[in-house]
Amino acid sequence: MVDDWPGEWLRGALEVCVLRVLADEPTYGYAISARLEEAGIGAVKGGTLYPLLTRFERAGLVEVEWRTGESGPARKYYALTGEGRTQLATLASRWARFADLTRGFVADSPGSPDPSRSAPQRESRS
Repeated sequence: MVDDWPGEWLRGALEVCVLRVLADEPTYGYAISARLEEAGIGAVKGGTLYPLLTRFERAGLVEVEWRTGESGPARKYYALTGEGRTQLATLASRWARFADLTRGFVADSPGSPDPSRSAPQRESRS
């Protein structure tokens, strides 16, 4: 099941997630989108994904190769470069730290559903 995450969350995580997909093997845009959806991250439209892949290409994070399809038109495959792998490692580390900090901050918020913590009782003023 794919959750319906707020679009801002998906856009914030998209760069590191796309790089992560490409770390496994060279692949094409539709397959990247399908992999993200299968992982539960959400559906990524071409109008969002392809400009990101173009930015990656311009920044030297991916190399592009056109491959002929077995039963259709040629596809543009994207493969991580060494610089792309370095960027993935950096972003993955930073994202993990950010997620941990966010999780801790939200868990400490009033009204958070953490049953292991009991809220302090207020004295009533009658």
